[in-house]
Amino acid sequence: MLPRKPDCTLVIMAKAPKPGMVKTRLARNIPVEAVTELYRCLLDDTMALAQSLPGVEVAMMCPASDVEDLARLAGDAMPVVAQTGNGLAAGLTSVFAHFISAAPGQQRIIAFNSDSPHLPASVLEMAFEALATCDVVVGPTHDGGYYLVGATANHPKLFNGDGMGTTNALEALLERVRALGLSVRLADPFYDIDVASDLIRLATELRQFPTRAPRTAAWLAQWRPAAAQVWTGTGNL
Repeated sequence: MLPRKPDCTLVIMAKAPKPGMVKTRLARNIPVEAVTELYRCLLDDTMALAQSLPGVEVAMMCPASDVEDLARLAGDAMPVVAQTGNGLAAGLTSVFAHFISAAPGQQRIIAFNSDSPHLPASVLEMAFEALATCDVVVGPTHDGGYYLVGATANHPKLFNGDGMGTTNALEALLERVRALGLSVRLADPFYDIDVASDLIRLATELRQFPTRAPRTAAWLAQWRPAAAQVWTGTGNL
């Protein structure tokens, strides 16, 4: 069981749901307006998942230009913090620089993506537990990336270098972990929603288990009839 004291913080890596700025690869198959609404649902469900974890503080990290929009979406549920610099590597570096320094002492900080709200809460709980005995925890995705990364200290060089957002992102991160002499554990492999096949997989899963991401499940159920008119990927929603 996780401790009740607030030494565990889950930070959602987010963007404001603006047309053309989120899930751009999905826009090859789905209208931009629909992709934007889908991302809003994924983010809403991710916030709900994060808040369901006992004994865990929750926050959001985003580009500085998105703070105002996301603060309106989050309301009083969690603080929204602007990252320093641009891009995912800068965002991840900002997570640990900010939250480790904000609460000195033994901390377990996990940065979590905003498009895997269907992840079982138990995986996040086990990732926090792993940080009691190792320096870094990573949640691999099936496409060679990762959906979460956690640490107990700030390691500024951990996200330096190439490979962010590519199929070798996980291996690049693990190489830097090894180079820094840090211990690491892997969480269960999972998938996020980047391309058409991911959305097809999610739609199939949520038809059976809609409570895993209820807002996203409702969006998919509503949009599915229209999808027949515009869907150009392989498979069916």
